[in-house]
Amino acid sequence: MSAAATALGEAARPLDAVVGMVRRNGWALALLAFLALLLIFTKVIQPRYGVAGAQALAISALPLALAAVAQAICVIGGGIDLSIGSMMALTSVIAAVQMKGQPEEFGVVVVLAVLVLGLILGAINGAVIVFTRVPDIVVTLAMSFVWAGFALLVLASPGGGSAKWLRDIILGPFLNEWIPKSAIVLIVTVGLVWIPLRRSRLGLSIYAVGSNRLAAFRSGVGVGRTKIAAYALTGLFAALAGLGLTASTGIGTPVPGPYTLTSVAAIVLGGVSLAGGRGGVLGPIVAVLILQLIRSDMTFLNVDTNLAIVAQGAILIGVVMFGSLLQLRRARR
Repeated sequence: MSAAATALGEAARPLDAVVGMVRRNGWALALLAFLALLLIFTKVIQPRYGVAGAQALAISALPLALAAVAQAICVIGGGIDLSIGSMMALTSVIAAVQMKGQPEEFGVVVVLAVLVLGLILGAINGAVIVFTRVPDIVVTLAMSFVWAGFALLVLASPGGGSAKWLRDIILGPFLNEWIPKSAIVLIVTVGLVWIPLRRSRLGLSIYAVGSNRLAAFRSGVGVGRTKIAAYALTGLFAALAGLGLTASTGIGTPVPGPYTLTSVAAIVLGGVSLAGGRGGVLGPIVAVLILQLIRSDMTFLNVDTNLAIVAQGAILIGVVMFGSLLQLRRARR
């Protein structure tokens, strides 16, 4: 009997692991299912939607997905960054100006320098918040004007260029025509940074500070250092998003665009709690694809694409209300 019970217990462990994984990532899996249904709907309303559409979707979603990851890290740490779009614009124009007319090898140096710049910009945001104790939303809103102003000083109108190898990284298929290079770049880039971070002491500290700053402080977590590190990582991903923007368009864009507010909508739809301490990056990335696909579907249906902004706002309100109801139910138990 004991041997049989042991065998049953060992057989149940993989099942328990799968059930636990589904519970932890239930929202992201639900979003993936919704994305699949949305793709089917897109194919129904536009039968010609195929390889070209999938490639275009992946390329257009790359900068926004990286911006959403940047926002997710910041919000998980208990903050919010309204300067992501401006940091994207600044890093995009710097990269475009420096790479125009230069040898391909010099583009590697430019990319590395821009990534370091992103870390510095984010760290500045975090340091101002920590040392002045002014709310995150106020500081980052003010810094958005600072970074946007610098972007316009570097390049007053869209221009510059991109190294050919940088464009080749994200344009076109990878091995199979249905697999966009930009999707592979997104997965590899986020995986190389997020997976080690999530399991590291810094990652745990970011979650701890976002969940309860006082409890994290009493547990020995350096709240100020963690906050600055979270914003530095936000700046790094904003720089990656800026490079993605330059690579996808071939020029630098000094105007921030809608990336900041759309990234907030994506993380909320992706299951990241605005209160901090909860969420991941898979949900926001899937949410970006959903939001981009909704815009495409509106075009196919001859609906004014400006209504996509209205749809994003309605989705944002609906998800926030749903999350609030869930929290009230948990509090009553």
